[in-house]
Amino acid sequence: MAAVRIRAGALEAFCIEAMRRAGLSRRDAELSARVFVTTDTWGTFTHGTRQIRGLMKNARRGRLVAGAQERIVAEGPSWAIVDARDGMPPAISCRAVETAVAKARKTGMAYVGVRRSSHYGAAGYYANLIAEHGMFGMSMCNVEPCMTVPGGKSRILGTNPIAYAAPTGTERTIMLDVATSAVAATKIFAAKNEGRPIPDTWLVDEAGVPTTDPTIFPEAGAQLPMAGHKGYGLAVFVEILTAVLTGSAMMSAVHSWVADDPEPSDQGHAFIAIDVSAIMPADEFHRRLGAMSAEIASAEMAPGQRIYLPGQMEWERREQALRDGIELPEDVLISLRGLAEDSGVDPADYGIDLG
Repeated sequence: MAAVRIRAGALEAFCIEAMRRAGLSRRDAELSARVFVTTDTWGTFTHGTRQIRGLMKNARRGRLVAGAQERIVAEGPSWAIVDARDGMPPAISCRAVETAVAKARKTGMAYVGVRRSSHYGAAGYYANLIAEHGMFGMSMCNVEPCMTVPGGKSRILGTNPIAYAAPTGTERTIMLDVATSAVAATKIFAAKNEGRPIPDTWLVDEAGVPTTDPTIFPEAGAQLPMAGHKGYGLAVFVEILTAVLTGSAMMSAVHSWVADDPEPSDQGHAFIAIDVSAIMPADEFHRRLGAMSAEIASAEMAPGQRIYLPGQMEWERREQALRDGIELPEDVLISLRGLAEDSGVDPADYGIDLG
């Protein structure tokens, strides 16, 4: 069968209406749809529009408060703490970024932490949003424990993603968005569904012994951090900035946003904006960054290989998706069909065929 491609604008309009039907304001729905559809155009389908259905289920159950308005509960010239009040995480995170950028314009750099939130999608979106303002951006989030640490066997920390983005003076930023686990859980689930073993660096069993058997997860076992103590240390770094410093839930107190749990997630986010033009002229920063990038790109390559800058693959995928439409994988199409059924919004009204 020919691949189904969906125009980004049509997908965004469909998602906005589906979220509006769940009680979101138009502005919150627009901001959230932009976050998730952009993520799909990057090819990061695990954190794109497939996540909307779960968030809207939480809104109908009251775990997520569709009409909640966040508020700044403490602030200084270059920092702020935002209480999300269990509102729509992507929209609140976009506004938290606006606050960080505004403060960084005045002071050179700023930190904004968010508490009482939930799943905000891809960390890289918000880092990139900061970079669109000509600033170096960082974004991170803590999640419920699913990962052990060196020397441990139980689930101690979340996969706590961290992202950065640097402005280049063009539409393409240099950006990186990674979980602090060895791999995303979706790769373990894929191996489980396909009946194949996994590398023994991905997962430990109940005794804390590395295993190649993905079938035990998520009922048992725990994910391993990337690069051993290095990933562990980064996960702790994220936990400090997103939870300890914000007053959000920490580690075992965080509730899974996808679980059958009546309690709000109470996740924390953190955003850091550095105004490079306060340190050196923006043109000089772009020139130096371009020289760095050129040196990387001109390095000798292994036979049949290509060197990519961080984020380059995502930008190439996005350009193709905007030109030819987004080719969504089946699991995303299934989720969107469910969203259409839940919301009563007909994708055909937006020229969308979900198969």
